[in-house]
Amino acid sequence: MRTRIPCAALAALAVGCAAHADPLPSWRADGAQARIVAFVEAATDPASPAFIPEAERIAVFDNDGTLWAEQPAYFQLLFAIDRVRALAPEHPEWATTEPFRSVLAGDIEALAAQGEHAILEVVMATHAGMTTDEFAAVVRAWLDTARHPTTGRPYSEMTYTPMVELLGYLRASGFQTWIVSGGGVEFMRVFAEAVYGVPPQQTIGSSIRTTFEMRDGEPVIVRLPEIDFIDDKAGKPVGIHKFIGRRPVFAAGNSDGDLQMLQWTDAPGDADFCLIIHHTDGEREWAYDRESHIGRLDAALDEANRRGWLVVDIAQEWEVVFAED
Repeated sequence: MRTRIPCAALAALAVGCAAHADPLPSWRADGAQARIVAFVEAATDPASPAFIPEAERIAVFDNDGTLWAEQPAYFQLLFAIDRVRALAPEHPEWATTEPFRSVLAGDIEALAAQGEHAILEVVMATHAGMTTDEFAAVVRAWLDTARHPTTGRPYSEMTYTPMVELLGYLRASGFQTWIVSGGGVEFMRVFAEAVYGVPPQQTIGSSIRTTFEMRDGEPVIVRLPEIDFIDDKAGKPVGIHKFIGRRPVFAAGNSDGDLQMLQWTDAPGDADFCLIIHHTDGEREWAYDRESHIGRLDAALDEANRRGWLVVDIAQEWEVVFAED
């Protein structure tokens, strides 16, 4: 059993971190940055009581709101909305049928008011029926051309520079970095390696069912309009156990959807590190938490304060948010 590092010990270890080259230059010094570096240095020091063997250095990250932005709506939903508009000429019935009518009218509030079932219907209608290769090509083309409705930037530029640095720092320290997100796994696999350095086999997400077929003499995997797995809330630790097979020692999230993943990581008696991104910067990004309909941070924030998890205040802790800043 690994030894948990008390907060006071982490603070003491952090004093020595300043002597080394800054591995997280987009983080402001001393606060969250120092705690992260102290944990990593202890975890990788064979003489430390908190040493973690390299095979056990599993770090898991949520995606939406943790690695890239999630406002004004989840980016995969914006992709699905664009797909509805592109496919509408083939489906004239959508003009008078909900939830598609609201999508085509640009009334996203009306779509949201119809609940998760309506959003799921939109996703199913636009994501299923094609092969996995065809779907990947559609996602890739969208990412190459689509722009964020508020900033006008490509979605690949809506990633958080400090978190991309953190992924690289952990990998350089012998950690495996995994994405564990409620987003669609095949949607994320298209860009995760190029944008985050996380390979497809280390990306866990929600999925729809697939089946093997031979089409024109070629073997393909076809996406079906049926839910297979929802990687959110309690589904996250289940997915971690199913696909990784080890309890993580580092976890990062930003919302109540990540609570159970953080609880699973925060094992009694072990050296582990839990981190929550708190969206407090309404000027460089968006400010939201307990009352937000997107990325609500309420129960997880209370749990973080109770358990001593690191709460990263974006306004206070990050020198930059996006690379273009």
